[in-house]
Amino acid sequence: MATPAKTKAKTAGAHSTPPTNAPPPRPAGPSTEGETLILPGGETHQQADAPATQLTTNQGVPIADNQNSLKAGARGPVLLQDFILREKIMHFDHERIPERVVHARGSAAHGFFECLESCADVTIADFLQRPGERIPVFTRFSTVAGNKGSADLPRDVRGFAVKFYTQAGNFDLVGNNMPVFFIQDAIKFPDLIHAAKQDPDREFPQAATAHDTFWDFISLTPESMHMIMWAMSDRAIPRSLRMMEGFGVHTFRLINAAGQSTFVKFHWRPKLGSQSVVWDEALKINGADPDFHRRDLWEAIEGRDFPEWEFCLQTFTQEQADGFDFDVLDATKLIPEEDAPLRVVGRMVLDRNPDNFFAETEQVAYCAAHVVPGIDFTNDPLLQGRLFSYQDTQLKRLGGPNFHQIPINQPKCPFHNLQRDGHMQMGAPKGQVNYEPSTLGPDVARESQERGFTTFPNPEAGEQLRVRPESFADHYTQARLFFASQTKPEQDHIIAALVFELSKCVTPRVREAVLSRLIHIDEFLAQSVAEGLGFTGKIVPAAAPILAKDMTPSPMLSLLAKAQPTLEGRKVGALVSDGADDKLLAKLKTAVEAAGARLQIIAPTIYGVTTAGGDLLPADHRIDGGPSVLFDAVAILPSDEGGAQLALEAAAVNFLRDAYGHLKVIAYLPSAGPLFAKGGITEVGPDDDEGLIDLEASSVDDFVATASTGRVWAREPLVRPPPKPLVADPA
Repeated sequence: MATPAKTKAKTAGAHSTPPTNAPPPRPAGPSTEGETLILPGGETHQQADAPATQLTTNQGVPIADNQNSLKAGARGPVLLQDFILREKIMHFDHERIPERVVHARGSAAHGFFECLESCADVTIADFLQRPGERIPVFTRFSTVAGNKGSADLPRDVRGFAVKFYTQAGNFDLVGNNMPVFFIQDAIKFPDLIHAAKQDPDREFPQAATAHDTFWDFISLTPESMHMIMWAMSDRAIPRSLRMMEGFGVHTFRLINAAGQSTFVKFHWRPKLGSQSVVWDEALKINGADPDFHRRDLWEAIEGRDFPEWEFCLQTFTQEQADGFDFDVLDATKLIPEEDAPLRVVGRMVLDRNPDNFFAETEQVAYCAAHVVPGIDFTNDPLLQGRLFSYQDTQLKRLGGPNFHQIPINQPKCPFHNLQRDGHMQMGAPKGQVNYEPSTLGPDVARESQERGFTTFPNPEAGEQLRVRPESFADHYTQARLFFASQTKPEQDHIIAALVFELSKCVTPRVREAVLSRLIHIDEFLAQSVAEGLGFTGKIVPAAAPILAKDMTPSPMLSLLAKAQPTLEGRKVGALVSDGADDKLLAKLKTAVEAAGARLQIIAPTIYGVTTAGGDLLPADHRIDGGPSVLFDAVAILPSDEGGAQLALEAAAVNFLRDAYGHLKVIAYLPSAGPLFAKGGITEVGPDDDEGLIDLEASSVDDFVATASTGRVWAREPLVRPPPKPLVADPA
C-alpha cells in the first residue's frame, strides 16, 4: 500500500468563497503518490498524479471536486444541474435489487400520533394544530450497514423513520437514533457506505465497520469525527428499539400562517428511557437470538405493552443560528439542549404489528422530500441530496413511479392529480382530461394558492461553486463536547470500541491515521486507544484548519447521566430447577409485574419443573435457549439438589457468569452456591457488590428496586479493566 499522501494544510482565510469556480491550485513540485489538499472547509482533496488515476464521470468527464455538491454560494442550495452529483447518487441508489442499499434490516409497526400542544405559533402543519387529535403513523426502525438477513445487534446507527398520514398529506420524518451524521455533503454518501459495507472483492465483513476500508475513509474524512464518537458509544448497541431516541438530524424550517420561518430540529424521546447493552453482550445476543430487537418489538405490542415516544421540537431563530459557533446547515453538528431546550408537542404510540411483513415493512417507501404545508427545507447539502436520492431509490426498488399506490404508502387523505400510466399502475383514472388548465373537465385536479404547499422565499444569491463553507470546518469541538459529556463507564466503552474496531484493521497506517484525528478530540482518549492497540510511537496530529475548543459538558448527551430508575418494559429471567420455591417465585412474579416488567422462567427442559409445592411450572426457555443476555436482570433460584445439578450444566454456569460479566443485578438463594463456585465468582461477596441480592437476607422488593437502577457499573473494572492511560485522566 502507498505511503501516506503529502498534506498541504490551508487555514481559513479572508474569503468565504473562492472568486471563481476553478479547481483548487495544486501544490508545487512533482509527486508520484498524489498530493492532498486541505481547503478552508476542512475537507480532504486527494489529487490524481496521472491520467490513469483521474476520477471521471461515467462519460469520462474529469471531476475537479468529489467532495462538494454544486451550490449557489457556499451556504446556498444544491443546484439540480449538478450532473456529477446526480449520476453518482443515481448509480449508488440502483446498486442492489431488491433490498434497500442501506437500512435493509428493518422492523416496523403501526400506531398513532397525538398532538399534545398547538404549534400554530410556529407552523401551519395540520397535524400540530389541535391538541388531542390523533392521526395514523407507520414507523420503521433499521440498521444501516447490514443486509436484510443480518443480525439485530451490530454496532451501527439505527434508522428511525416515521410516516405521518396527516389530513394535508403524508409527512415522512426519516431520521436516525443519533442526531448527527458522518458527512456534510450528500455527494460523499456513496463513498461512506461503500467504505462501511462489505469489501467488494470478498463480500465481508457483514454488518460491521471493523475493517480497513471504513477506517481508511474515516481517517481521511475528519468531518466524521463527531459521529464516530456517537457510533463508538453505547448508542450504537441499543437494548431495544423501544428504548432508543430518534432525531431528524437536519435543520428544517417551520412556517406559520404569517409566513414566518423558524428553524427546527425534530426529536423523539422514549417513554421507557434510553438503554443500551454492553459489547460482549451484543455479540452473544446476536448468536442467541439474531432477531432480538425484532422479537422484542413484536412481543411488546402483542402483549399490549405499547412503545411510546414524546415528539419534541427544538426551535431557534435566524438570529440565534447566526450566534452559534457552528453552522446549523452542517449535519455533523448538533444544538445542545442547554442552548435550545426541547418543546414537547406530541406523542407517538405503536399499537399494532404489521399484518404482512413484505407488504408493509418491506414495501414502505419513506422519502425525505415528503413534507406537508408548514414544514420546509434548508440548504443543508446533505439534506438537499437526500431530497433526490430517496425518490430515485424507491423508483428502482418498487418497480416504477406508482409506488405511492401500494396501500402502506397511500395517503389517508384524498389525493388527486393528473399523473397517469407507468409501470405497476393499479388505478383506472377516468375521463378525457389528463392536463391543466382545462375547460373540458370540471372535476380536474387544480392548484390552490390558499391551501397548497409554498416554499419559504429565502433570498439566495451566489456564484455557482463546488466549495465547502469555512463555517463547516470545525470537526473536533463537538466531538470533544460529546466525549467530555459522557460518564466514566461510557468513556471507557468508547475507548474499548475504538480499540476493538481498529484492532480489526490490518494496515498500521490506517490505525495511526485515526489516532492522529483522535488526538484533536481528547488526549486521554487518543492515548488510551493507543495503549489498547499496543502502539508505542508518537501520535502525530493530523492537519486541522480549526482546533477543538472546550465547551461546557452537556449531561443530556449522556445516556447514564440522564437515566431514571425504571424496570418498565424490561425482562427478568429466573433460572430454576425441580423443587424450586413456588411461593418465592409467586412473590417475584408479582413484584416484577408491578414494576412494569415481565418474568420469564428458564429451566432444564422446556416443559418446566415441579416446584416444592408439587405444581408444574412451565418454562419459557430451556437453559441453552435462554441465556442471561436476553434479560435485564436475573434470579437464580434452584433447590439445594437442583443447584448442585445445574452446576454440572455449562449453559447454567454461563448463565450466571455472563449475567455477572454483563453487570446485571443478580438475585440468588444460597442453593446457587455451586453455580457461583463453578463460575469463578467466589472472591466478591454481596457486601462488596450491591448487585448481588441474597433473597434469604433481602426481600424480592429489594431486588426489584436495585434492578430498576440498571447495571452495576462499579463491577465493570473487575471484569473488563480499561487500558492503562499513558497520560493522567483529566477528570
